Amino acid sequence: MTAPLTPPPPPHEPSPHQAWPPAPGGHPGPAGPPAAYGQDGPGMKTELREAAVVTVLVALAGVLLGLLWVWLAPRVPLVGDVADGDWVVYLKDSEGEQAVGVDGTFTLLALACGAVSALAVFAWRRRGGVPLVVGLALGGLLGSLLAWRLGVWLGPADDVLAQAKEAGKGVTFSAPLELGAKSALLTWSVAALLVHLGLLALFGPRDPEPPYAGQGPHPKPHQGPSA
Repeated sequence: MTAPLTPPPPPHEPSPHQAWPPAPGGHPGPAGPPAAYGQDGPGMKTELREAAVVTVLVALAGVLLGLLWVWLAPRVPLVGDVADGDWVVYLKDSEGEQAVGVDGTFTLLALACGAVSALAVFAWRRRGGVPLVVGLALGGLLGSLLAWRLGVWLGPADDVLAQAKEAGKGVTFSAPLELGAKSALLTWSVAALLVHLGLLALFGPRDPEPPYAGQGPHPKPHQGPSA
């Protein structure tokens, strides 16, 4: 009497020592560790280093803003006079808008600098990143401060009495270059952030869609014999 033979496992059931799903060609591939995903982005150290470079370069661009402000800003005319033996200085045109033009010129130039710096940073690193955006905003603020102080230093002297005495009684001279609205110092940073975020939204890289498991045609459910 012979012992009953154990039937082999069905071909569609994988062996516990085989990898699943089977490799192309119908044969199961060798088992191995799952593929490791690469780190998204170049790493925090690299991003911080790039952000520091952006901050320094954008801040140094404030020299150009300061020179343009000195060159393009309108001059506020002053006139000196002698009253009771003392020199007094007053505006030549009390209804003039030159002082407003000084602030407006700085604001417009800062807007242009913000747009150009954002475009340059985006062209250099299209992927963006929080450190890069922070470096761009900080560099814009530092550049505005540098431009403001440089413009005041290169503009007319701030000692108006000395200027009035040097020019003479009734002779027009220029007032010191001043920034009345200090909120204009934030224009560069705000413009750079808006332009940079807009460029990222329109032309920035897109995250790849994750692959779905079990792609391909699904097997049809087994139907029993019809009656």
